[in-house]
Amino acid sequence: MYLAIREMRFAKVRYSLIAIIMLLVAFLVLFVTGLARGLAYDNAASIQNMGATHFIMEKNSNHRFTRSQLNEEVGGQAGLIAGQENVQPLGVKMTVMMAEGTTGKLDVTLLGINPEGWLMPKVTEGTAITSDESGQVVVDRKLKDSGIGLGAVLVDQTSGLKWTVTGFVSHESFSHSPAVFLNEQDWEQLQLKTAPRPGSDGAGEGRIYNAFAVKANKHQVEQLVTAFPDSEIVTKSEAVSAIPGYKEEQGSLWMMIIFLFIISSFVLAVFFYVITIQKSSQFGILKAIGTRTAYLARSVALQVLLLSTGSLIVSTLLVQAIEAVLPDGMPFQLQISTLAYTSGAFIAMSLAGSLLSVWKVTQIDALDAIGRSAA
Repeated sequence: MYLAIREMRFAKVRYSLIAIIMLLVAFLVLFVTGLARGLAYDNAASIQNMGATHFIMEKNSNHRFTRSQLNEEVGGQAGLIAGQENVQPLGVKMTVMMAEGTTGKLDVTLLGINPEGWLMPKVTEGTAITSDESGQVVVDRKLKDSGIGLGAVLVDQTSGLKWTVTGFVSHESFSHSPAVFLNEQDWEQLQLKTAPRPGSDGAGEGRIYNAFAVKANKHQVEQLVTAFPDSEIVTKSEAVSAIPGYKEEQGSLWMMIIFLFIISSFVLAVFFYVITIQKSSQFGILKAIGTRTAYLARSVALQVLLLSTGSLIVSTLLVQAIEAVLPDGMPFQLQISTLAYTSGAFIAMSLAGSLLSVWKVTQIDALDAIGRSAA
């Protein structure tokens, strides 16, 4: 450690330039990671926030809510296996709405739920909807930016149905569109308007939902699979991944992050390899007076570790400062767990990049290095 720190103090400019480059790369890695996590959450916040472990969907729906249709009888049968309190109906419909009296259109996702069930999110402003009163909804706070306030009347462009906003919830979205929660009665009216079934009122057929959210253990899941051969039992992660655009968006962003890791590793490897070549004579002299090769190799690795750790600390502070001034509508999420494994991966890649320099140190011959120095 003494040799590593002393050398860094002696060649301040050289190591400062390396530190700046590492700081910029670390900042870019953390910022893009925060954007990736933020976009992932914004794309599927409503599903991720649900306490369900699995979803029952129609077979061959490719795990997509909007492609699935199930009769409410499925929920009743599933309740006999997992418990009625552990099964909740879920309707999902992406649509366009307008505030009454305005011409501006809003892309939203309607979620039909049981307001007294555990799928109902916490209302942060206003009052929650109930099963007894129809024509009321709670909406995500994003709609506030579009001028939607408490008491506003929303009109569905497809069905013509109207709902009054009674409350707001936070961080509820589906496929990047704000969520609008309505009760089962309103969901049934929406279904009758947009996809009418045989008969005047659909009597005897029951309500149609896109899925049923389930809290189930491994044994209960196996029973559900057997009980519903014409349906699919989908995990929450599978349902999230099947949301349109989710995998493609995340795949592109994570590919960028991986390449940033690789680039930072190569840049660091080149810098330290060149520095090691320049110091070959000094390393040779140190070896000649008895300094062990392992000590010199540890010195190089320690320099990389100090530089990468210092760069990460500064870049983390910069990212947090920028996050504080980002607009509310910009999806950015960098949790402690994400920060920890990203930082660990960055340090690991930096140390991997130093292996070339370490190998070069072990190959230096003391007599040859002294001879070159004397010449």
